Amino acid sequence: MTLAELNQRFGISNHLNFTEIAGGLIAAKIHNAHASASIALQGAHLMTYQPNGEEHVIWLSKYAKFAEGKSIRGGVPICWPWFGANATNAKLPGHGYARTVMWQVLETKDLPDGATFISFGLVETDATRAQWPNQSPVKIEMTIGKTLRIELITHNTGKQAFVLGEALHTYFHISDVAQMTIRGLEGCGYLDKVGEPASRTQKDGIVIESEVDRIYVNTTADCIIEDRGLKRAIRIRKQGSNSTVVWNPWTEKADKMGDFGHEGHRGMVCVESANAADNVIMVEPGETHKLVVVYSVEALK
Repeated sequence: MTLAELNQRFGISNHLNFTEIAGGLIAAKIHNAHASASIALQGAHLMTYQPNGEEHVIWLSKYAKFAEGKSIRGGVPICWPWFGANATNAKLPGHGYARTVMWQVLETKDLPDGATFISFGLVETDATRAQWPNQSPVKIEMTIGKTLRIELITHNTGKQAFVLGEALHTYFHISDVAQMTIRGLEGCGYLDKVGEPASRTQKDGIVIESEVDRIYVNTTADCIIEDRGLKRAIRIRKQGSNSTVVWNPWTEKADKMGDFGHEGHRGMVCVESANAADNVIMVEPGETHKLVVVYSVEALK
């Protein structure tokens, strides 16, 4: 569908339009009474979300690269249909292919409360079917309003069950990592992936002072990012997710990636709502699995 066709069919006057961005990618730009957001059609990748009158909630690197077939650094990459390395073929892309292929717009509408709704469906191709032969149409629904609501919906329309790994790999904008504590995972067990993998238990709130790459398992709890620098808290409320991933690459690894910028890692943290490690999902024929997350901003208590 051309840019003109997208705007004619799915554009909403003064609230939603489609435009070409860097790298020849197409993005939906949303601005309504509550917030603004931008979403790349490649990967159905929400890049920014900013409630009116607030700082950005979602972090997008100043050095993000926009190119066909490449994931964008920041925003909310969709890890699907596996998380991390593929369990049977290490040559397949880490975190699956959903974040680097095209999605099509399915629906847009204004909601009675002034929020904006948009949904996307993943476009299957011979290349995607070669990596994932299961019959599993997937869509993502986003509601841009006072809060940001994202639903990742996987259907099994085939005759065989499959194992699903997934995550909304959300990058959050913070004042400085030294001014931040993550609450909600106290007492949870986690797989520590920095250095030799090890199982550990979280005692207190999460403070980041070096590289962190952890999969917290068997947790459905809200997570709260307390940001003393911005004097706010970001609440992450989820359903259909039994894992939470916390990630910050820290200095050396971020510098090697090339799209963070010097010290760029200090202004972000990933708190990912997932089904990973011990919490992958078995989706039976005819079943639908939904991963739902709502992000909201609160005053810091």
